[in-house]
Amino acid sequence: MAAPSFPDGEPPRAAIIAAARRWLGTPYRHQGARLGVGADCLGVVLGVWREVYRTTPRHPSGYSPDWAEAARGEPMLGYCRDQMREVPTTARRPGDLVVFRWSAHVPAKHLGVLVAAQAMVEARERHAVSLTTLTPWWTRRIAAVFAFPPLATIGS
Repeated sequence: MAAPSFPDGEPPRAAIIAAARRWLGTPYRHQGARLGVGADCLGVVLGVWREVYRTTPRHPSGYSPDWAEAARGEPMLGYCRDQMREVPTTARRPGDLVVFRWSAHVPAKHLGVLVAAQAMVEARERHAVSLTTLTPWWTRRIAAVFAFPPLATIGS
């Protein structure tokens, strides 16, 4: 399947990838979003967004470690759909955001930024922000893929 085209321009993929890689080694901290200090998976994405777009997207209000299990619906997917454009999972490319669910009957609750065809930057509890290979285990758990918006559409 061909990658979707964007009538308003392409996402700044190289800048997104470079920004995501700068987070490697940042300690895990729930609700954190500070480079080198602490971040969770959403915090990494917020930090990448802040660096690339020079603005901060709407941030979900405080969330507990088990927020997805306690929530109704798909709050993480809804948040991503409000900020980005969903693309087919088979059309994912470096510079896209990948959203995961741990099993079929629970809401999606984990994010990673693709930095290569089979590698992502992600933060998990008890781990520093890491470069993780997108193995079949991960691929089976993809709930959705999103393209970051083109630079020209932010702030307009």
